[in-house]
Amino acid sequence: MTYLDLITGVRTWEFSPFTLFATKLAIEVPQVQVESSIVLAGVLLSLVAIYFASKIGGELSNALGLPAVLGELVGGVVVGVSALHLLVFANGDVTSSDSLIMTFLQATTGLSAEAAPATFDALSEVITILSELGVIILLFEIGLESNLKELLKVGSQAAIVACVGVVVPFVAGTAGLMMIFNVPAIPAVFAGAALTATSIGITSKVLSELSQLTSREGQIILGAAVIDDVLGIIVLAVVASLAKTGEIDVTNVVYLIVGAAAFLLGSILLGKFFNSGFLWATGVLKTRGGLVIPAFIFAFLMSYVGIALHLEAILGAFAAGLVLDETDRRKELEELVKPVADLFVPIFFVVVGARTDLNVLNPAIPANRDGLIIAAFLIAVAIIGKLVTGWAVFGQPGINRLAIGIGMIPRGEVGLVFASIGTASGALSPALNAAIIMMVILTTFLAPPLLRFVFPQDAALTETVTSE
Repeated sequence: MTYLDLITGVRTWEFSPFTLFATKLAIEVPQVQVESSIVLAGVLLSLVAIYFASKIGGELSNALGLPAVLGELVGGVVVGVSALHLLVFANGDVTSSDSLIMTFLQATTGLSAEAAPATFDALSEVITILSELGVIILLFEIGLESNLKELLKVGSQAAIVACVGVVVPFVAGTAGLMMIFNVPAIPAVFAGAALTATSIGITSKVLSELSQLTSREGQIILGAAVIDDVLGIIVLAVVASLAKTGEIDVTNVVYLIVGAAAFLLGSILLGKFFNSGFLWATGVLKTRGGLVIPAFIFAFLMSYVGIALHLEAILGAFAAGLVLDETDRRKELEELVKPVADLFVPIFFVVVGARTDLNVLNPAIPANRDGLIIAAFLIAVAIIGKLVTGWAVFGQPGINRLAIGIGMIPRGEVGLVFASIGTASGALSPALNAAIIMMVILTTFLAPPLLRFVFPQDAALTETVTSE
C-alpha cells in the first residue's frame, strides 16, 4: 500500500496520468479526505493507551516476581481486540466502528463517519510501523548484549544444548502440526520455528537471584541461550521469507539459510573494519548524540541490507548489535540505547498483545476447541523440547540436567517476535497466533518458579559461602 493509498483509501496499481488525475479527484472529495492532524491525534491517543498498558502491566508483573515483558503483553491483550477495544487494527473483520479511539476522535475532533475508515487505516499503519521499529531496536539491543567473546568461550557443551533446543521442538512442532492437525506447511513451519526461541533475559535474571550465574549449569544455560538466539534469528529470517513466497522451494530454503548465516558471519568478520570507522566517527562528532546516533545509523543501514538481501530487517539489526558489541565504548552505548528502547520496544509488545484475539480460544464455542487442542500441543512440545536439552550435556558428572532443561524453557520476547512477524506476513491464522501467544505466556510464567525449585536458594547460599 502506497502513501496515496493511505490518504485516499484508493489503491493505485500503476503510475499513469489518468491514475494521478483520479487520485487528485479522490483527494478533493471531502468524504474520503484524511486530515493529518486527526491521524496525529489518533496516534497520540494510541500511544497513551500503549504506555499506560505497558507500565501498569509491567509493574504488576514485576510485583509478582515475573518479567515485565509479560505484563506488557497482557496489558496489550487487555486494551486490544480481546477486551477493551482501545487499540485495534484495520483488517477484514475489524472496522473503525470497533475502535474506541476512533469513536472518541469522532466525538471530539469532528471526524465524519465517511472519513473514519480511511483515517482508521492510516492510524493502524502508523502504529504498525512504530511497532516494527520497536522490534528492530529490540533486536539491536539483544545483539549489543550478546557478548561474542563470552559466546566463543562456552565451548561445545552450550553449542550442543542450543542445537538440540532448536532442532527438537522445531521438528516435533512442525511435523506434529502437519501430520496430526493437517496444518498447511508454511503455518506449521512458522509455528515450529516459534518453538525454538529461548529468552536469555528471563533465565539470567532468575539465575542471578539464585547466585547460579557462575555455576556449571548457569554457564551452559546462558551460553546455549545466546547461541539459541543466533540460531533462532536465522530460522526466523528463513521462515519469514518463505511466508512471503507462500511455498517451500528447496533452492530458496538453501539460499535463505546460507544467506542468513553468511550475512551474520560476514558482519562479524568485518566487525573490526566497522568498529574502526564507528569509533572514528564518534570521536569526530562533538554535538549531542555523537555516539548513539551513529550507532542507530549503522543499525538501520544493516536492517535495510537485510531487507535488500530478501532476509529480514531484524537480522540486520541483530548483526549490527553483535558488531558494535566489540567496540571499546560498548558499555556506554548500551546505556544510551536503553532509553530509546524503553520508548519504542513497549509499543511492540503491547501491539502483539492487542492484536491477539484470545476469543478464538474460548472453549464455550465448539469451533474453537480445535485451536485449544493445538495450543495444548504447542505448550507440551515447547516444554518437552527444551527439557531434553539437559540430557544432551556430556562429560559432566553430577551436573543438574533438569535445571539446564528448565532454564531453556522460557520463550519471552524472542517468541513474541516470531508470533508478530508470522501474523504480519499472513502465515498464521488468528487461532494459531493465539495458540503461540499462549505458549509464550505459559512457558515464560513456568520457568522462574521451576528454576527456584530445582535450584533451592538455601543450597545456592551454602555453595556461595563454601566457595568463599
